Amino acid sequence: MSRIGKLPVNIPNGVEVLVKEDNVVEVKGPKGTLTRPLPADMLVTLEDGAVVVKRPSEEIKHKALHGLTRTLVNNMVLGVSEGFQKTLKMVGVGYRAQLQGKKLIISAGYSHPVEMEAYENTEIEVPAQDTIIIKGIDKEKVGSLAANIRAVRQPEPYKGKGIRYSDEVVKLKPGKTAGK
Repeated sequence: MSRIGKLPVNIPNGVEVLVKEDNVVEVKGPKGTLTRPLPADMLVTLEDGAVVVKRPSEEIKHKALHGLTRTLVNNMVLGVSEGFQKTLKMVGVGYRAQLQGKKLIISAGYSHPVEMEAYENTEIEVPAQDTIIIKGIDKEKVGSLAANIRAVRQPEPYKGKGIRYSDEVVKLKPGKTAGK
């Protein structure tokens, strides 16, 4: 039995979960509404104020989908109740970010500034020139936007310059040594 899949997803106060036909789950909460189709094979039910995910058989495919389905529902419930957040730091001389309306403008050592827009259900904040905060209710979109911003200038291993997650550790390599 899947250790993650067998756990029920508790529904906090103020959050409403609807399981429609074809395993389409809709979650409404104080931060917004998320809708997602889940694998049709899995059995998603509401029991005693919690969402329970069961698998129809012990096939490898159903075992693989069991924990995934439960985690997707849990992320939806957490997203509409608390939300998700990723913080990025910019390290490097002249590396800065600024917000113009809903556009993020990044100066990261290129000959031109890089412009990016927030996805649906996400927002970007720039509290300081070298800090970018991405918030949203959909964990997948928050992570994807953070990864795309990081990909503008990934941290390099010799000087450590680039855009990195706030909790990311960049291990620096030694540079060239003078030969004889």
